[in-house]
Amino acid sequence: MASGKLLRQLIKSGTLGDVAGFRVASEAVIKEEREKNHHLLANDLERLLYGSHSLLSVGNRSQYMLADAPVNKDNGLPLLEERPVVREENDIILSDMAQSVLDEVLMEHNREDMLRSYGLLPVQKLLFCGPPGCGKTLAAEVIASALSLPLVLIRLDSVISSLLGETAANLRKVFDYISAQPVVALFDEFDALTKDRGDSADHGELKRSVNAVLQMMDGYRGESILIATTNYESLLDRAIWRRFDEVVRFELPNSEQIKRLLSLKLSGIRRNFDIDDQQVASMFEGMSHADVERILRRAIKDMILSGKEFLETKHLNAALAREYRHGS
Repeated sequence: MASGKLLRQLIKSGTLGDVAGFRVASEAVIKEEREKNHHLLANDLERLLYGSHSLLSVGNRSQYMLADAPVNKDNGLPLLEERPVVREENDIILSDMAQSVLDEVLMEHNREDMLRSYGLLPVQKLLFCGPPGCGKTLAAEVIASALSLPLVLIRLDSVISSLLGETAANLRKVFDYISAQPVVALFDEFDALTKDRGDSADHGELKRSVNAVLQMMDGYRGESILIATTNYESLLDRAIWRRFDEVVRFELPNSEQIKRLLSLKLSGIRRNFDIDDQQVASMFEGMSHADVERILRRAIKDMILSGKEFLETKHLNAALAREYRHGS
């Protein structure tokens, strides 16, 4: 439970309609719960605070928009949007290979001065590939958190235009912005912007956008870290691959990673089963990290609402059965 001081601050700001104060107090509560290893509770609180139906994200959405963000001149929509950074390095479970690359990226940027003294630069352009829900966006957030940089999402719904030359013009605004100040710039679903130019199904404007991206990545000289993610690497234009310093493949968790994920997400939850039990881990075989977290959240809610003190395998089975019903 959050401290009395935080609760008083939270209630006071809420009753006074102090949105900024309410956000600060809420984020402090979330941080306190995460420090207690109550990760699932902290994650749920984050969704309530930042979710699409939250007053903070709808009624006061401008708080999360960059004050000087470039906009699409046709509809006035911002081309970039800042995302809250709340996850840290201990909140992510990756394969040894992906974790190794992530560690190297952070080390290079933390020791940038040493590299520059030898005429070298830290990696700046990363491509994250893999199935949905396996940590690509989370890894971008972890990098932003570890390096104390803002996480800026490039809004492809605003960038991509059917008007001749407008997509390239929007991209120029984006690259000008991220070149002017250091951020972690996240190009999510990058394949929507850089599909293979041999695909006859795409219209000419998208083909021109691929050329624009190639040129701007070649000419990029800023200090921001550019991260592109895709669930469909086979759709990417072949010329785009060599523009990245590192390509990182995110995979579905194996048995040992599932056990580590269960240990992380069930920390602080009383249970009557052993997380290291192979039978428990095998229940989640073939699932993504996001799938596992969603099922655990359902199981814990079932435990709470049924008045039980311990999480049992029957709660996991019920949550899994619901997942399979939804997936069918």
